[in-house]
Amino acid sequence: MTDSASPETINEPRLWRDKGWTAEVIKNEDDDGWAVAMYLDGESEPALVGPWTMGRDKKNPKPLDVNAFNTLVKTAAEVIRRHEQQLHAQLHKELRVDTAEDRLTISFDIVPDEDAPHALLSAHDRAGEKLGQARVRPDFRFNQASAEAWVAGGFEKPAGG
Repeated sequence: MTDSASPETINEPRLWRDKGWTAEVIKNEDDDGWAVAMYLDGESEPALVGPWTMGRDKKNPKPLDVNAFNTLVKTAAEVIRRHEQQLHAQLHKELRVDTAEDRLTISFDIVPDEDAPHALLSAHDRAGEKLGQARVRPDFRFNQASAEAWVAGGFEKPAGG
């Protein structure tokens, strides 16, 4: 929808572009109403699509205005933020392992590479210094027992990893 080569500000009743976002009021294909689609500049898919209010004539959409646009930007940005948080939670896990010397943080980070998907196991001490790292399969069973075994094995690539 948006063209990153032309980020000029537009303030029309059915099309607003500003602050890196475009709001477009569109005919709702499912009924007689209207919808608004919010696009982040450079993206072809909308970050948010929702119903839009009818105007006073009950036939045409209410025109966009600065307040409505600002609210839509805030809502669409929140949708993107939540999506990023959910993706991060799916791709990143952490556990703590206590050793005689320290309490370690063991991280499991999936790298969703289309050609070579994998995951990285990393161990850090309390000061944040990396003690070890190993590349493992993305379906590696990461749990307390596997983390403890990896630490006990001197951070060598685990079996089945």
